[in-house]
Amino acid sequence: MTKSWFKVALAIIFVFSLILRFWHLDRFNTLVFDEVYYPVFANRYLLGKPVYNAHPPLSQYLITISIWLGSHFPIGQDTMNGLLGSLRTPLSYRWLNALTGSFIPIVVGAIAYYLTNRRSFGAIAALFAALDGLFLVESRFALNNIYLILFGLLGQLYVLIALRQQQNRRKNLILSGLFFGASAAIKWNGLGFLLGIYLVWCVAWFVPRHNSSVRSPSTPLQNLTQLNLFHIMGYLGIIPALTYGVSWIPHLIMNPKPGFWEMQQRIFSFHQTVGSGTNVHPYCSPWYSWLLMIRPVAYFYQTARNLQEPVPSLPPLPKQAVKVVYDVHAMGNPFLWWFSTAAILLFFLILVQRLWGKQLWRENFTASSWLGIYLLLNYCANLLPWLKVTRCTFLYHYMAASVFSGYAIAWFVDSWLNSPQARDRQIGLAILLCVTIAFFFWLPLYIGLPLTPDSYQLRMWFRSWI
Repeated sequence: MTKSWFKVALAIIFVFSLILRFWHLDRFNTLVFDEVYYPVFANRYLLGKPVYNAHPPLSQYLITISIWLGSHFPIGQDTMNGLLGSLRTPLSYRWLNALTGSFIPIVVGAIAYYLTNRRSFGAIAALFAALDGLFLVESRFALNNIYLILFGLLGQLYVLIALRQQQNRRKNLILSGLFFGASAAIKWNGLGFLLGIYLVWCVAWFVPRHNSSVRSPSTPLQNLTQLNLFHIMGYLGIIPALTYGVSWIPHLIMNPKPGFWEMQQRIFSFHQTVGSGTNVHPYCSPWYSWLLMIRPVAYFYQTARNLQEPVPSLPPLPKQAVKVVYDVHAMGNPFLWWFSTAAILLFFLILVQRLWGKQLWRENFTASSWLGIYLLLNYCANLLPWLKVTRCTFLYHYMAASVFSGYAIAWFVDSWLNSPQARDRQIGLAILLCVTIAFFFWLPLYIGLPLTPDSYQLRMWFRSWI
């Protein structure tokens, strides 16, 4: 793929993502799922009222900006509610999330390209990110996971750029540290992106120097040992920590009590005491169920007698009167998730086989070897910490890890599509078509399109999805 076509592909994917995220963004004039928290807290900042949250405040600042700017938009002002504590439009507290989420496929594609110098891999990775339902759902409501993902990915992107462009290395490492700190300032699990870089950097020192040349397309990861301990501690240690600390200043000015350290203790204590299981929340799900998307989360469910009836309508209709179902399900593209889980597992088995045969360190360290280590370590950094979490967890906690399993299937599909073997190309094309068709089949559940009860049930393949 030429440079020009790569830019065209990313531009098309961005416009596609933008349209889906903004289309009827104010359809549901209410608070959806955790919108009962984040935009409400954000509006309290605007009103100068006390705010207390069990997460760091950066996402609320961003939604505050969204509300303030959105309140001056010339469009969307005819749909309002007072659920935030003052009259606001749904568009005002959702538009920035939609815009932010539209950039994620582009950043995903850029990282894929910088990792391997393969533009076709970057385009496919970006396309798969755009065809994931959970990222679309999270982008259409005033929630905080989209910011965590974007900042974490930007942190990793600027590390790769720094490794590739030595002349601007300091500036790019500073930007990387700022973005890693911002990701942690959304939620603490944003640190998984930084942990992934730490792990890859540590492994890089065990790669024999005489075997570190890359004959296949080069990767900036082979330059990781050019970063010494002072680079890591300074740019990727002190700067993220300072960014996290500075992010609390506006909150503490408005809410001086409790102080910074007490707030950290309270956040930790809150998540330790939340509890787990369906007695806490009906959509709690353990970490191992995320790999196969066993328990998605219903963010919104309402029924109506016809398409003209306003939604939401209260009280709920009796079952026999239901003719239209409006459902927003926080679920990924099922086939993309299943293929991605298989792909990351395949990467793991390949590396284990090479280690077992003592081939990994003897051979020239190829771009695919580096890519496998990068994906596996980042995947584990964003998934395995959840093994020790005792609180109720949800499918969206897998979003960060799913980015790296998505890279895995994109790599295999790209390799098969560029294979001289017709059978490999057919397999790659079949997966690409399957993921695309699945996205449009489940699209009504991602953006809340009206469905008949039968059409809704047709998309609920398993009882655990309901």
